[in-house]
Amino acid sequence: MWPYLLVAPTVLGAAFLLAYPLLRNLLISVQHFGMAELIRGGAPFAGLANYRELLGDGEFWRVLARTLVWTGVNVVLIMGIGTLVALMLQRLGRVLRLLVLSALALAWATPHLAATTVFQWLFASRLGVVNWALTAVGFESYDEYAWFADGRATFTILVLLVVWQSVPFVALTLYSALVTVPAELYEAARIDGAGAWRLFRSVTLPVLRGVFGLVLCLEVIWVFKCFTQIWVVSEGGPDDATTTLPVYAYRVAQSLHRYDLQAAASTATVALLAVALFVYLRQLFRQEGEL
Repeated sequence: MWPYLLVAPTVLGAAFLLAYPLLRNLLISVQHFGMAELIRGGAPFAGLANYRELLGDGEFWRVLARTLVWTGVNVVLIMGIGTLVALMLQRLGRVLRLLVLSALALAWATPHLAATTVFQWLFASRLGVVNWALTAVGFESYDEYAWFADGRATFTILVLLVVWQSVPFVALTLYSALVTVPAELYEAARIDGAGAWRLFRSVTLPVLRGVFGLVLCLEVIWVFKCFTQIWVVSEGGPDDATTTLPVYAYRVAQSLHRYDLQAAASTATVALLAVALFVYLRQLFRQEGEL
């Protein structure tokens, strides 16, 4: 029993911090739970009424589609750039590698709110560095250009922000895995005439498939549930152009005081992530079993 006793505090702590809020959220999603119930208690049972209302709302489906686009764009850029940076680190000299690793670690350690505030300043219509630089090189139309008044521009800025915050984690994790690949495998492949792309496809990717899969899953979860950056920059606007499922759920709870509907939206978010990750991990483990 000794090993189980040693891990018991961690398991109990995780159950209290993770399992209880999830179960509580699930319970609220099947109740009529508004401001009155929040104050006096005694929320009545509602069954699946909140889920039917949520799925029957056209805005929910538009937000879901936007969330999928948001997740796809960010994850593709994060994984692509992070992998390239990790491969670059493998080929740098000791001094340059140390400098790049330090820069990545500092970028990763920057608090989300602080980094978001810096990006707001960079793209500010007045006194913003981006507008100043574009105007200085001849793009006069960007003089005092209001980036955050345009939905596509705001969406793009948020993508840049999230990618900048996420690439260091991916790059550092993949670089740590790359250094464990035996050099003999690369030498044998080079002798057979393999180029850089063939080395990555036939040696690096198969050996590190599990690490790539884990990092990909973590990034999908992190990007899908991203809230702080979107809310601070645009609160889901302009014209709902940056409203994703977490922002939608928060706005429902804060503006309508529909905590039951907010809980249903949050549960739907968790369910979507669980299904998508289950399908991907099942396919990943199946491929590993065939190797």
